[in-house]
Amino acid sequence: MVAQYITLHPDNPQQRNVARICDILRKGGVGIIPTDSAYALCCMLDNKNAMERIARIRQISKTHNFTLLCRDLSELSTYARVDNSIFRLIKNNTPGQYTFILPATKEVPRRMMNEKRKTIGIRVPKNAIIDALVNELNEPLMSCTLLMPGEEMPESDPVEINQKLAKLVDVIVDGGIVTPEPTTVIRFEEEGPVVRRIGGGDPAPFEN
Repeated sequence: MVAQYITLHPDNPQQRNVARICDILRKGGVGIIPTDSAYALCCMLDNKNAMERIARIRQISKTHNFTLLCRDLSELSTYARVDNSIFRLIKNNTPGQYTFILPATKEVPRRMMNEKRKTIGIRVPKNAIIDALVNELNEPLMSCTLLMPGEEMPESDPVEINQKLAKLVDVIVDGGIVTPEPTTVIRFEEEGPVVRRIGGGDPAPFEN
């Protein structure tokens, strides 16, 4: 089998193609999609087999942190435990190039969370394609940056991605070339937010 290669307009994704991609994901497929920081591997949240396929492609361990791609913060309380002050702080800085590490709720499969800390990564990317896909699915996507073994930078060119990985995934979404830039990672601990990595998102709002 070779992945379906589907092109979406980066600003106005064609709904017919969005529906095709989501149908593949609903049926258990693994996809490669663009975000606002790089291309990412993705699958449905409850799809254990697809998650294991992603782990094999990336050659990552079972302890690797996966991230939920959300359309907005309406789903935040379902998957993460946050108080009002944290919610407001995140809301004021999304969508954008941030990954928020938060205490996970029981709705998050154990295989997705950090086993030691019981945390989950949450993202609200500034990306019309992600918005369209998650709106169509009506739930977040489980994701992992498309950083291949031995490489220093994640994949950014969909044509090259198709050449390398067409036989390993089920759908590749061409949303144009994405300039790779890591997200700024913010972990919320008892004493407040801690900047764990500086990337595309401004860390200033989260610094004490």
